[in-house]
Amino acid sequence: MELFGLSLETIYLYTLIISGTLTILLILFNDILSGMEAPDYLNPVLILAFLTVFGASGYLFEKVTTLHSGLSAVISGFIAFLIVSMLNIFILIPLSSAEESLVISESDLKGRTGKVLTSIPVDGYGEVLIEGASGSIAKPAVSFDNKAISEASIVLVIEAKNGVLHVMSQQQLEIK
Repeated sequence: MELFGLSLETIYLYTLIISGTLTILLILFNDILSGMEAPDYLNPVLILAFLTVFGASGYLFEKVTTLHSGLSAVISGFIAFLIVSMLNIFILIPLSSAEESLVISESDLKGRTGKVLTSIPVDGYGEVLIEGASGSIAKPAVSFDNKAISEASIVLVIEAKNGVLHVMSQQQLEIK
């Protein structure tokens, strides 16, 4: 069977090659499209995955089997829909949820204790390690009251501004 003067095998092969290439480009340049708001069913990853699987299975059915072209297209569409649905349910949705759960904001660090990795001089920067259930995070830090804090001291995070922790030594807190 022919469509637009081309055999269906050729159309399926072109669909496979073009959608596969666009999928690779989407993976490389995904940050450009990440700000666009669209419904979940218009996710470019899902659309390109559908076209890629549809093109591959359609090409194989046309090349290998003697099924009618219409039946091959219907079966290819069903296979593509099934695979893309499983991709969405079992991979994309869990990944989008997991990404949000690992994010830590500056306000979450307020009130936590940490250990000084690099001593904090008066009017200078050091580094503090904060350990938690999901892992450890090292952040630059300054002394809240402009007093030097030695290495290995335990500190309390008073506030976090612009990625820098403002900390007080536990010893200074006990004195007050």
